[in-house]
Amino acid sequence: MDTVVVTDVPRAPLDAIDRLAGYGVATVHEALGRTGYLGPAHRPTHLGRRIGGSAVTALCWPGDNLMIHAAVEQCRDGDVLVVTTASPCTDGMFGELLATSLQARGVRGLVIDAGVRDIAELHAMGFPVWSRAVSAQGTVKSTAGAVNVPIVVGAQTIRAGDVILADDDGVVCVPRDDVPRAVELAQARVDREEAAREAFQAGQLGLDRYELRDKLAALGVRYVTAAEYGSR
Repeated sequence: MDTVVVTDVPRAPLDAIDRLAGYGVATVHEALGRTGYLGPAHRPTHLGRRIGGSAVTALCWPGDNLMIHAAVEQCRDGDVLVVTTASPCTDGMFGELLATSLQARGVRGLVIDAGVRDIAELHAMGFPVWSRAVSAQGTVKSTAGAVNVPIVVGAQTIRAGDVILADDDGVVCVPRDDVPRAVELAQARVDREEAAREAFQAGQLGLDRYELRDKLAALGVRYVTAAEYGSR
């Protein structure tokens, strides 16, 4: 491991990040060809929040949150802190005091590939967290790691300055240079979904709108009456 703290990472414009976050994780993930999703393991500690921000990354040793403290200094308004460990860990590496420090710097939330604690306090202060575990187990501050280096979370490589979107559906990473295209594709998907919603409200079936009847037939699906099915 290269034990470095990388400073002054380029970030996408906040207005573009905010627009992209408005579409939600599922829409952006689908619009980009089902890429960037961190998977189902990272769940919100509290429901009802939707955030987007530039990633500040921290690579820590298991059970050691020293580099989270180092990462706080590199955070600024509009960021999301993303933390992973050198090997699997579910210890509560983050809690209310670190959240207070991040919140004072304008950080929008935390994604952590480990554990978090002080859940009631985090909820009361309105600081959103997506974590792999909730655990009262504490940590030490002893081992050097790295800040703002590429990390892997949920089989996705996250680079400092990439855009992190998180809501009740999970977390997705959008490469920083891909944000304008992601906005365009997400809006196109929203437009298609709105047209489909109106059609469904008018009574059209998905079987017809998506031309699925021929697919069912090609797959060998037959329509039979109840009497025909019962007589077999």
